[in-house]
Amino acid sequence: MSEAVSNMHVASGFNQRRSFRIARTLRQILSTPLGAIGVVLVTLIVLIAALAPWIAPYSPTAISVTERLAGPSAAHWLGTDQLGRDLFTRVILGTRTAMTVALVSLTTALAAAIPLGLIAGYGPRWLDGLLVLVFDSLSSLPMIMFGLAIVVLLGPGVSTVILVIVAYSVPSYARLVRAQTLSLKARDFIRAEQVMNASSLRILFVHLLPNVVGPLLILACLDLSTVITLEAGLSFLGLGVKPQVPSWGNILSDGFSVIRNTPVPVLVGSIPIVLATIGFTFFGEALRDALDPKLATEKSA
Repeated sequence: MSEAVSNMHVASGFNQRRSFRIARTLRQILSTPLGAIGVVLVTLIVLIAALAPWIAPYSPTAISVTERLAGPSAAHWLGTDQLGRDLFTRVILGTRTAMTVALVSLTTALAAAIPLGLIAGYGPRWLDGLLVLVFDSLSSLPMIMFGLAIVVLLGPGVSTVILVIVAYSVPSYARLVRAQTLSLKARDFIRAEQVMNASSLRILFVHLLPNVVGPLLILACLDLSTVITLEAGLSFLGLGVKPQVPSWGNILSDGFSVIRNTPVPVLVGSIPIVLATIGFTFFGEALRDALDPKLATEKSA
């Protein structure tokens, strides 16, 4: 009984320390103007994506021929497109599409890159060389040409966009994990574990993994804006999500086809991409400064 109580106290203390670190990091991010802007924009984007079905006033595919290319009004806050679809609704649900693609693709890329990078950095030299060759080969592929090839094979769609982003992101994440692992495995605490005959799995996932996750999450946060822009670009070119799916790239593509009549759809599709890029870039840089005191000191020097 006393042992169980002791374990509960240890777990409670750990949770309190973790909560304190999270709160301290958030305060550091909010203490800078750019960080505060990033937090506000990211929070707004995430809330819109989560609540999109309840915020959107119309169906994103509802067509009204009599209201084609209507300007902003009380009924349609951002106007309508060439098919009479409500642009506010499509922007709101496009936020959900962008965040879904970004989060699913980056989570999948991280899940694949972490074990590959750990194995490359900690495993035998021949395996490291083979994996680095694979990483470099994938990184050398031109993204647009690779995306075209995947679309020809699988057809356009959300899953195709996710596959392209995962294949593009895994090599850079795996190389970062490998570099961190190579640096850490020469440290004294890893050598101590090896002397005590700790298993490789214990060293990899108990000691190395927690130390490589921080830099990896910062890079992934900074990459969110790139992934959102990539998804919009592929959809704009007809290589991403299907045209009927609400997406910022599809709104831009439809808008450019009628730009001589009205620039509103192009502006409506462009502004969310710009705001998302600014928000995730500012938030990622502020998070990096908060988690890397040496970098913050160098900037202030």
